[in-house]
Amino acid sequence: MRRRTRAAADESSSSPAQRTIQSNVQLETGRRRTSRNGAAAFTVVVFLLAAALVCAVAEVVGGMGVAAIVTAVIVGVLAASSVHVVMEWEKAVVMRFGKFNRVAGPGLVFTWPLIEFYTLRVDQRVIATYFGAEETLTSDLVPVNVDAVVFWMVFSAKKAAIEVEDYASAVSWMSQAMLRKAIGRATLSEVATRRDQLDAELKDVLEEKLADWGIAVMDVEVRDIVVPKELQSSMAAEAVATRERNARMIMAEAERDISEMLRDASEVYDGDAEALRLRTMHLAYESVKQSGGTVVIPSAFSEGFTGAPEDAERAARAVRPAEHPTAG
Repeated sequence: MRRRTRAAADESSSSPAQRTIQSNVQLETGRRRTSRNGAAAFTVVVFLLAAALVCAVAEVVGGMGVAAIVTAVIVGVLAASSVHVVMEWEKAVVMRFGKFNRVAGPGLVFTWPLIEFYTLRVDQRVIATYFGAEETLTSDLVPVNVDAVVFWMVFSAKKAAIEVEDYASAVSWMSQAMLRKAIGRATLSEVATRRDQLDAELKDVLEEKLADWGIAVMDVEVRDIVVPKELQSSMAAEAVATRERNARMIMAEAERDISEMLRDASEVYDGDAEALRLRTMHLAYESVKQSGGTVVIPSAFSEGFTGAPEDAERAARAVRPAEHPTAG
């Protein structure tokens, strides 16, 4: 029980950098990465060859002794520190007496012992760095958690070594700071619906900030936006109400269009009785066609399809019941 409590306390008190590292560990895909084991083995071989050569010379000249062994070790260390292997994707920043001298590599790099050394091997491949903004307030005071990934690379090994102490950590912290500023300038709806705009804004700002450190930003992608659970239900109700309003507005516009078309049709039928009768017959036919039933038309009504209007009126009066009964 104490272990669980301590673990929970450590997790709650961890810094954002530590949480970022933990997230990076969780995002590991298990794929094989390139290694420098060959370069390390080459350095060991150079040391052994130089030491063996000194020992062989000492054996020929006067025999092995403590002085010969110490000399062999010193010569081996100097040889190993003078010959280096820089991988294809790396650049070595060589310093001479503490001042910048050159950028060397890839391949074999030779330096003067005790005079020159390379202080940093810069990886110039595209690097993906995860970063996030936790409990960041938007412009409408809504706390959100946003996770993103920045893809970047070092284009100037000299600037990355001289201008900034730890360029990888600087990229992570700068990205997080710029993400918080971008979220603070936008509302929750803008953050949720305008991811592409947020990505472009972060990319432009990071390019401007990191260019002085010799770092180029390739792309920025927002991975996830988490809204507090307390606000999710209210946001869902707001979305439903908005959609219902839009649906009613669309229905009202459709009704207006239909009423305008019916008004135009009534103007056409007003002066043409034949067209009106044909339309009546067409509607009756459509009703029978769609329902598959039978339409029973009274004889007085059927005469309205074929006879003159006067005949239809007389037929209607004939079937109409007497309004005033005859007195007995």
